[in-house]
Amino acid sequence: MTMIEERPSTTTAAPADQKVERLNTASVKRVIEPEDRFAWADMTKGQVIPDALLSVAGLPEVMARLTPEQKALLSREETAAMLSTGVMFEATLCAGFMWQIATGNSSDIGDPRVVYMLHEVGEETRHSRAFIRVVQELSPTAKNPLANPVFKAIEKRMLPVLLKNPALLATMILAGEEIPDLLQKLASEHPETDAVLASVNKYHRQEEARHLAFARLTVGELWQTASRREKARIKYMAPTMIDGLFDTFVHPGVYATVGLPTWKTWRAANQTPERKAVKYAAIRPIVKALLDGNVLKKGRIPKGWQQVAGVDANGVALPELPTLESVGLQ
Repeated sequence: MTMIEERPSTTTAAPADQKVERLNTASVKRVIEPEDRFAWADMTKGQVIPDALLSVAGLPEVMARLTPEQKALLSREETAAMLSTGVMFEATLCAGFMWQIATGNSSDIGDPRVVYMLHEVGEETRHSRAFIRVVQELSPTAKNPLANPVFKAIEKRMLPVLLKNPALLATMILAGEEIPDLLQKLASEHPETDAVLASVNKYHRQEEARHLAFARLTVGELWQTASRREKARIKYMAPTMIDGLFDTFVHPGVYATVGLPTWKTWRAANQTPERKAVKYAAIRPIVKALLDGNVLKKGRIPKGWQQVAGVDANGVALPELPTLESVGLQ
């Protein structure tokens, strides 16, 4: 063998680049148009998720008061609220990726990460179209009390922060994908979930698996070039943002549709062992991804992250807290 043949190629892609290229290849091979994929007319006009997955499942006194018709209505309103939140979050993700490309903050245009961002934007828009179609079939009537001038002003102030802080955006993308991924897993695997809704959930989870892989891969890379302020936001502000994101996936207005006290029921539902178990199970993978990316350090995980994920300073789950198994969801 000659010396030239022994010399490593200067064009050999780094392992991270190779992983992103595989994601690009997978996205090319799986393009699913939701309008053609699902039998929308077959969605049930009754209860679309089982009692066990209603947000009030951990409030026996509330469940006992609800008639079968009210449970069916609540299931439709809660599902519509979660999917509507999903559309808003996916729009934020798309805006963030496009901002990075438009401002040149995404490295050179030939980077496979740029190509994958474009794949992900295309997939997210298809997901949003699927979610919107489900919402249309569900015909929700709930008014979201969080959609008021005060909260809208906060959102408008926070959106530019997310768009201009790629590492923070990647952290929130992990949250915006891990939380619905678990909720959709629980729903799609339950035999009492509407068949069309279960199929949409499975389709979404299949593609989101790639999105999660990309976010886990890039969050550590983006952390390395983040400013001190952005790093502080990830350590100390992101846990509060993620906590709020989880709690508002089902907004307070859904309870009014079945005659329940709006804010009182919402606060009580989010404090049940059932909801806490789901929250911890959804957020712990985010902590793991941040540890793997050297964003957080074992033994020094900030209190906010410990509280929202139910872990100790090393990222280990606290045994005294509720789990999916302990509340009968797994």
